[in-house]
Amino acid sequence: MADVTSGTPTKAQIVTPGQTSAVGRTTIEDAVVAKIAGIAARDVNGVYALGGGAARMVGAIRDALNTSDLSQGIAVEVGETQVAVDVTIVAEYPVSLQKVADDVRTAIHRAMVDLVGMEVAEVNVTVNDVHIPSDDDAAETAPEARVL
Repeated sequence: MADVTSGTPTKAQIVTPGQTSAVGRTTIEDAVVAKIAGIAARDVNGVYALGGGAARMVGAIRDALNTSDLSQGIAVEVGETQVAVDVTIVAEYPVSLQKVADDVRTAIHRAMVDLVGMEVAEVNVTVNDVHIPSDDDAAETAPEARVL
């Protein structure tokens, strides 16, 4: 769990004239941090899916049941003031894998700073697979009947 309360005001804690400041503690669960990272990664152009083969298979079942796991393919380690994120992606073909990885890293970093309010120690991106659109076309077309 992340405890993002500190002695200096963050964006969410800035007090404008005429307002009173409430004192308290904010705790953000690790699952929330992972979900925010997953949403940020999915929004990057060139990312087809998140997670490895088994995770994507379970994800497809969850999608069919309309209960998507937005943190699929994301692992986070949350400290008192810092967060580290590991993400596994499937890239679309043909894209520059380095550019997609850099864009994912940037998107997650921005989301952690802007939305969670924590410093980012590192964002590690693993490109697990490349999605080729023709793979889907072959799976969707039924094989021709051999007999009439």
